[in-house]
Amino acid sequence: MANMREIRARIRSVKNTQQITKAMKMVSAAKLRRVQSGTDGMRRFADLCREIMSRLPAAGSPFLTPRESVNTVCYVLFVGNRGLCGNYNHALVRYAAGLLAEEEHEKLVVLVGRWGRDVIEAAGIPVTTVFDTFGDLPTAEDAALLSDYLKKLFLEGRADEVRLVYQHYRTALSQEPACTLLLPAEHRAQAAAGEEDYIFHPDPESVLRSAVELYIHAGVYAVLQEARTGEQAARMTAMTAATDATAELIDQLSLDLNRARQAAITTEISEIVGGANALRQNREEAEN
Repeated sequence: MANMREIRARIRSVKNTQQITKAMKMVSAAKLRRVQSGTDGMRRFADLCREIMSRLPAAGSPFLTPRESVNTVCYVLFVGNRGLCGNYNHALVRYAAGLLAEEEHEKLVVLVGRWGRDVIEAAGIPVTTVFDTFGDLPTAEDAALLSDYLKKLFLEGRADEVRLVYQHYRTALSQEPACTLLLPAEHRAQAAAGEEDYIFHPDPESVLRSAVELYIHAGVYAVLQEARTGEQAARMTAMTAATDATAELIDQLSLDLNRARQAAITTEISEIVGGANALRQNREEAEN
Protein backbone atom coordinates (compact mmCIF):
# COMPACT_ATOMS: atom_id res chain seq x y z
CA MET A 1 0.00 0.00 0.00
CA ALA A 2 1.24 3.48 -0.83
CA ASN A 3 2.33 5.63 2.07
CA MET A 4 0.17 8.47 3.37
CA ARG A 5 2.18 11.20 1.65
CA GLU A 6 1.65 9.61 -1.76
CA ILE A 7 -2.07 9.11 -1.12
CA ARG A 8 -2.51 12.73 -0.01
CA ALA A 9 -0.70 13.88 -3.17
CA ARG A 10 -3.02 11.78 -5.32
CA ILE A 11 -6.09 13.15 -3.54
CA ARG A 12 -4.92 16.72 -4.19
CA SER A 13 -4.29 15.89 -7.86
CA VAL A 14 -7.71 14.27 -8.31
CA LYS A 15 -9.43 17.21 -6.59
CA ASN A 16 -7.70 19.61 -8.99
CA THR A 17 -8.92 17.50 -11.90
CA GLN A 18 -12.42 17.50 -10.42
CA GLN A 19 -12.44 21.30 -10.32
CA ILE A 20 -11.47 21.39 -14.01
CA THR A 21 -14.17 18.91 -15.05
CA LYS A 22 -16.79 20.79 -13.01
CA ALA A 23 -15.82 24.06 -14.68
CA MET A 24 -15.93 22.50 -18.16
CA LYS A 25 -19.33 20.99 -17.36
CA MET A 26 -20.71 24.39 -16.33
CA VAL A 27 -19.28 26.12 -19.40
CA SER A 28 -20.69 23.45 -21.74
CA ALA A 29 -24.10 23.67 -20.05
CA ALA A 30 -24.17 27.45 -20.52
CA LYS A 31 -23.15 27.19 -24.19
CA LEU A 32 -25.67 24.40 -24.72
CA ARG A 33 -28.53 26.58 -23.47
CA ARG A 34 -27.48 29.45 -25.73
CA VAL A 35 -27.03 27.47 -28.95
CA GLN A 36 -30.02 25.19 -28.33
CA SER A 37 -32.38 28.16 -28.14
CA GLY A 38 -31.76 28.94 -31.82
CA THR A 39 -31.70 25.41 -33.20
CA ASP A 40 -35.45 24.76 -33.10
CA GLY A 41 -36.15 28.19 -34.59
CA MET A 42 -33.88 27.58 -37.56
CA ARG A 43 -35.47 24.19 -38.16
CA ARG A 44 -38.92 25.78 -38.29
CA PHE A 45 -37.64 28.54 -40.57
CA ALA A 46 -36.17 25.99 -43.00
CA ASP A 47 -39.47 24.07 -42.99
CA LEU A 48 -41.37 27.26 -43.76
CA CYS A 49 -39.06 28.04 -46.69
CA ARG A 50 -39.63 24.52 -47.98
CA GLU A 51 -43.39 24.98 -47.70
CA ILE A 52 -43.25 28.22 -49.71
CA MET A 53 -41.08 26.54 -52.34
CA SER A 54 -43.62 23.72 -52.65
CA ARG A 55 -46.24 26.25 -53.80
CA LEU A 56 -44.07 27.36 -56.73
CA PRO A 57 -42.89 25.65 -59.92
CA ALA A 58 -39.31 24.40 -59.73
CA ALA A 59 -38.35 25.95 -63.06
CA GLY A 60 -36.17 29.04 -62.84
CA SER A 61 -33.77 28.03 -60.05
CA PRO A 62 -30.57 26.08 -60.79
CA PHE A 63 -30.48 24.93 -57.16
CA LEU A 64 -33.67 22.89 -57.61
CA THR A 65 -32.68 21.09 -60.80
CA PRO A 66 -30.99 17.71 -60.40
CA ARG A 67 -28.05 17.03 -62.71
CA GLU A 68 -28.61 14.59 -65.54
CA SER A 69 -25.52 12.70 -64.45
CA VAL A 70 -23.76 12.88 -61.11
CA ASN A 71 -19.98 12.90 -61.39
CA THR A 72 -18.82 14.49 -58.11
CA VAL A 73 -20.43 14.51 -54.68
CA CYS A 74 -19.40 16.99 -52.00
CA TYR A 75 -19.66 15.86 -48.39
CA VAL A 76 -19.61 18.56 -45.72
CA LEU A 77 -18.40 17.04 -42.43
CA PHE A 78 -19.33 18.95 -39.26
CA VAL A 79 -16.95 17.90 -36.47
CA GLY A 80 -16.45 19.59 -33.12
CA ASN A 81 -13.99 22.33 -32.32
CA ARG A 82 -12.41 20.39 -29.45
CA GLY A 83 -12.29 16.97 -27.89
CA LEU A 84 -13.31 15.86 -24.38
CA CYS A 85 -16.84 15.19 -25.59
CA GLY A 86 -17.01 11.42 -25.37
CA ASN A 87 -17.57 9.50 -28.59
CA TYR A 88 -19.10 12.46 -30.43
CA ASN A 89 -16.34 13.11 -32.98
CA HIS A 90 -15.08 9.54 -33.36
CA ALA A 91 -18.56 8.15 -34.08
CA LEU A 92 -19.11 10.84 -36.72
CA VAL A 93 -15.76 10.17 -38.41
CA ARG A 94 -16.48 6.43 -38.56
CA TYR A 95 -19.89 7.15 -40.08
CA ALA A 96 -18.43 9.54 -42.66
CA ALA A 97 -15.68 7.08 -43.56
CA GLY A 98 -18.35 4.44 -44.21
CA LEU A 99 -20.32 6.80 -46.45
CA LEU A 100 -17.23 7.70 -48.47
CA ALA A 101 -16.24 4.07 -48.83
CA GLU A 102 -19.63 3.28 -50.38
CA GLU A 103 -19.67 6.35 -52.63
CA GLU A 104 -19.16 5.37 -56.28
CA HIS A 105 -18.64 8.90 -57.65
CA GLU A 106 -15.78 11.31 -57.25
CA LYS A 107 -15.70 12.85 -53.79
CA LEU A 108 -15.00 16.26 -52.28
CA VAL A 109 -14.87 16.66 -48.51
CA VAL A 110 -15.37 20.01 -46.82
CA LEU A 111 -14.45 19.95 -43.14
CA VAL A 112 -16.18 22.29 -40.69
CA GLY A 113 -14.53 22.36 -37.25
CA ARG A 114 -11.08 22.33 -35.68
CA TRP A 115 -11.01 18.88 -34.11
CA GLY A 116 -8.71 16.02 -35.04
CA ARG A 117 -7.29 16.74 -38.48
CA ASP A 118 -4.80 13.90 -38.04
CA VAL A 119 -7.53 11.49 -36.90
CA ILE A 120 -9.67 12.37 -39.91
CA GLU A 121 -6.78 11.86 -42.32
CA ALA A 122 -5.93 8.54 -40.65
CA ALA A 123 -9.53 7.41 -41.28
CA GLY A 124 -8.95 7.84 -45.03
CA ILE A 125 -11.14 10.92 -45.46
CA PRO A 126 -9.65 13.17 -48.18
CA VAL A 127 -10.30 16.71 -46.93
CA THR A 128 -10.10 19.34 -49.67
CA THR A 129 -11.34 22.48 -47.87
CA VAL A 130 -11.45 23.42 -44.19
CA PHE A 131 -13.62 25.94 -42.33
CA ASP A 132 -12.01 26.13 -38.89
CA THR A 133 -12.79 29.70 -37.82
CA PHE A 134 -16.36 29.14 -36.62
CA GLY A 135 -16.86 29.45 -32.86
CA ASP A 136 -18.86 27.35 -30.43
CA LEU A 137 -21.83 29.70 -30.88
CA PRO A 138 -22.33 29.86 -34.68
CA THR A 139 -23.59 33.05 -36.27
CA ALA A 140 -25.59 33.84 -39.38
CA GLU A 141 -22.39 35.21 -40.93
CA ASP A 142 -20.69 31.83 -40.42
CA ALA A 143 -23.58 30.04 -42.12
CA ALA A 144 -23.60 32.56 -44.99
CA LEU A 145 -19.87 32.07 -45.59
CA LEU A 146 -20.26 28.30 -45.78
CA SER A 147 -23.50 28.29 -47.79
CA ASP A 148 -22.07 30.75 -50.35
CA TYR A 149 -19.08 28.48 -50.86
CA LEU A 150 -21.28 25.41 -51.31
CA LYS A 151 -23.58 27.22 -53.76
CA LYS A 152 -20.52 28.27 -55.75
CA LEU A 153 -19.30 24.67 -55.91
CA PHE A 154 -22.68 23.57 -57.21
CA LEU A 155 -23.14 26.38 -59.74
CA GLU A 156 -19.64 25.97 -61.16
CA GLY A 157 -20.18 22.25 -61.64
CA ARG A 158 -17.42 21.19 -59.27
CA ALA A 159 -20.04 19.30 -57.26
CA ASP A 160 -23.22 17.77 -58.64
CA GLU A 161 -24.59 17.02 -55.18
CA VAL A 162 -23.87 18.52 -51.76
CA ARG A 163 -24.55 16.44 -48.67
CA LEU A 164 -24.25 17.49 -45.02
CA VAL A 165 -22.84 14.94 -42.55
CA TYR A 166 -23.34 15.78 -38.88
CA GLN A 167 -24.52 14.51 -35.51
CA HIS A 168 -28.30 14.80 -35.38
CA TYR A 169 -29.26 16.16 -31.96
CA ARG A 170 -32.01 14.18 -30.26
CA THR A 171 -31.53 14.83 -26.56
CA ALA A 172 -28.70 15.96 -24.32
CA LEU A 173 -27.79 12.29 -23.92
CA SER A 174 -28.35 11.14 -27.49
CA GLN A 175 -26.86 12.20 -30.84
CA GLU A 176 -27.00 10.16 -34.01
CA PRO A 177 -24.85 10.54 -37.16
CA ALA A 178 -26.92 11.67 -40.13
CA CYS A 179 -26.48 12.64 -43.78
CA THR A 180 -28.87 15.00 -45.55
CA LEU A 181 -28.99 16.31 -49.12
CA LEU A 182 -28.59 20.09 -49.39
CA LEU A 183 -28.15 20.59 -53.14
CA PRO A 184 -30.02 20.15 -55.35
CA ALA A 185 -32.65 21.38 -52.89
CA GLU A 186 -35.62 19.10 -52.42
CA HIS A 187 -38.77 20.43 -54.09
CA ARG A 188 -42.14 18.79 -53.56
CA ALA A 189 -44.84 20.57 -55.52
CA GLN A 190 -48.27 20.62 -53.91
CA ALA A 191 -51.61 20.47 -55.63
CA ALA A 192 -52.65 23.53 -57.57
CA ALA A 193 -55.69 24.02 -55.33
CA GLY A 194 -53.42 25.04 -52.48
CA GLU A 195 -51.84 27.87 -54.46
CA GLU A 196 -54.89 30.04 -53.91
CA ASP A 197 -53.83 30.52 -50.28
CA TYR A 198 -50.77 32.55 -51.34
CA ILE A 199 -50.26 35.82 -53.21
CA PHE A 200 -46.72 36.20 -54.57
CA HIS A 201 -45.24 39.63 -55.10
CA PRO A 202 -43.73 40.84 -57.36
CA ASP A 203 -43.91 37.48 -59.17
CA PRO A 204 -43.54 33.76 -58.34
CA GLU A 205 -40.10 33.52 -60.00
CA SER A 206 -38.59 36.24 -57.79
CA VAL A 207 -40.15 34.74 -54.68
CA LEU A 208 -38.83 31.32 -55.64
CA ARG A 209 -35.26 32.59 -56.03
CA SER A 210 -35.41 34.31 -52.65
CA ALA A 211 -37.04 31.31 -50.98
CA VAL A 212 -34.42 28.92 -52.33
CA GLU A 213 -31.57 31.18 -51.17
CA LEU A 214 -33.14 31.43 -47.72
CA TYR A 215 -33.75 27.68 -47.62
CA ILE A 216 -30.12 26.84 -48.41
CA HIS A 217 -28.83 29.37 -45.88
CA ALA A 218 -31.29 28.20 -43.22
CA GLY A 219 -30.44 24.55 -43.89
CA VAL A 220 -26.72 25.15 -43.42
CA TYR A 221 -27.31 27.34 -40.36
CA ALA A 222 -29.64 24.77 -38.77
CA VAL A 223 -27.14 21.93 -39.24
CA LEU A 224 -24.28 24.10 -37.95
CA GLN A 225 -26.26 24.93 -34.83
CA GLU A 226 -27.39 21.34 -34.40
CA ALA A 227 -23.81 20.09 -34.65
CA ARG A 228 -22.63 22.59 -32.03
CA THR A 229 -25.59 21.76 -29.80
CA GLY A 230 -24.69 18.07 -29.94
CA GLU A 231 -21.04 18.83 -29.24
CA GLN A 232 -21.81 20.88 -26.13
CA ALA A 233 -24.33 18.30 -24.92
CA ALA A 234 -21.83 15.47 -25.41
CA ARG A 235 -19.10 17.44 -23.62
CA MET A 236 -21.43 18.26 -20.73
CA THR A 237 -22.35 14.58 -20.41
CA ALA A 238 -18.70 13.50 -20.58
CA MET A 239 -17.63 16.05 -17.97
CA THR A 240 -20.50 14.99 -15.71
CA ALA A 241 -19.30 11.40 -15.91
CA ALA A 242 -15.71 12.49 -15.32
CA THR A 243 -16.72 14.54 -12.26
CA ASP A 244 -18.64 11.59 -10.84
CA ALA A 245 -15.65 9.34 -11.46
CA THR A 246 -13.30 11.72 -9.64
CA ALA A 247 -15.69 11.82 -6.69
CA GLU A 248 -15.64 8.02 -6.51
CA LEU A 249 -11.85 7.99 -6.79
CA ILE A 250 -11.51 10.57 -4.01
CA ASP A 251 -13.73 8.42 -1.77
CA GLN A 252 -11.59 5.36 -2.51
CA LEU A 253 -8.34 7.26 -1.89
CA SER A 254 -9.73 8.67 1.36
CA LEU A 255 -10.53 5.14 2.45
CA ASP A 256 -6.99 4.06 1.53
CA LEU A 257 -5.63 7.02 3.48
CA ASN A 258 -7.62 6.05 6.57
CA ARG A 259 -6.40 2.48 6.26
CA ALA A 260 -2.83 3.64 5.90
CA ARG A 261 -3.22 5.93 8.90
CA GLN A 262 -4.72 3.07 10.93
CA ALA A 263 -1.89 0.77 9.90
CA ALA A 264 0.66 3.42 10.90
CA ILE A 265 -1.01 3.91 14.29
CA THR A 266 -1.18 0.15 14.83
CA THR A 267 2.51 -0.15 13.95
CA GLU A 268 3.42 2.65 16.39
CA ILE A 269 1.38 1.06 19.17
CA SER A 270 2.99 -2.31 18.47
CA GLU A 271 6.43 -0.73 18.61
CA ILE A 272 5.63 1.06 21.87
CA VAL A 273 4.22 -2.10 23.45
CA GLY A 274 7.18 -4.10 22.17
CA GLY A 275 9.60 -1.52 23.58
CA ALA A 276 7.82 -1.49 26.93
CA ASN A 277 7.92 -5.28 27.09
CA ALA A 278 11.61 -5.27 26.25
CA LEU A 279 12.35 -2.70 29.00
CA ARG A 280 10.35 -4.71 31.54
CA GLN A 281 12.13 -7.89 30.57
CA ASN A 282 15.53 -6.20 30.87
CA ARG A 283 14.58 -4.81 34.27
CA GLU A 284 13.47 -8.24 35.50
CA GLU A 285 16.67 -9.81 34.26
CA ALA A 286 18.69 -7.09 36.03
CA GLU A 287 16.86 -7.68 39.32
CA ASN A 288 17.47 -11.39 39.09
